[in-house]
Amino acid sequence: MRDGLTAVLARFGHRVVQAVADAPSLADAVEAHKPDIVVTDVRMPPTQTDDGLRAAIALRERDPDLPVLVVSQYIEAASAGELLDSTAARAVGYLLKDRVMDVADFAEAVRTVADGGTVIDPEVVRHLLSRRRDPLDRLTPREREVLALMAQGRSNAAIAQDLTVSAAAVGKHINNILAKLDLPPDADAHRRVLAVLTFLRS
Repeated sequence: MRDGLTAVLARFGHRVVQAVADAPSLADAVEAHKPDIVVTDVRMPPTQTDDGLRAAIALRERDPDLPVLVVSQYIEAASAGELLDSTAARAVGYLLKDRVMDVADFAEAVRTVADGGTVIDPEVVRHLLSRRRDPLDRLTPREREVLALMAQGRSNAAIAQDLTVSAAAVGKHINNILAKLDLPPDADAHRRVLAVLTFLRS
C-alpha cells in the first residue's frame, strides 16, 4: 500500500520526501522534512491499532496548520470523529482504502487537503451522521414509557401494573426496545442494562 501510494503521488506530480513504516518514524520524518501534507494509515506499527491516527493528531497539536490525510481499511467512527474534533475539520481528510483505489479521486483529495480543505469519505459521513441521531427517536411513546420505568428499576410485573397492561405486552415492548436500540432481543440482564444506559445518556 505504501509503495502504491508513493507511485500514485509521483505520477500526479508530487514529491514524496519520505515513506515510513511506523508511527515514531512518521513523527521523525515530519520533523526532518516539514512536508506540505502527511498521508498516513490509521493502523501502523508498533501496535497495529491506531498508532497512525495518534501520530497524526499529535502532529496537528504541534502544528495546527499541517495538512493530514488519513486512510483506513474500515469505517472507524471513533477515529474519524476524534481526528475531526482535533483539527477543527480543516486541512484534513479521512478516506477508506477502497476510495484510494480510484487514483484520480485520491490525487484530488491530496490536493484539496494540502490546500486547506476537508475531504471525508461519503461512507464515513453517513456512518457518523447515523451514530449522532438519538437512538430513542426510533421508539414509540409507549416504548419510551416502558424504558423510563425500566430505568427506575421496575420489574416487568411492576411495569405492567403501572401501565395497566399485561406482562406479555410489557415483554413485547422490551423486545422491541432492545431490537430498535440494536441490542439483540435476548432479554438478558446485560442488554436490559445497556438499554437503560442508552436512555440515561440521551
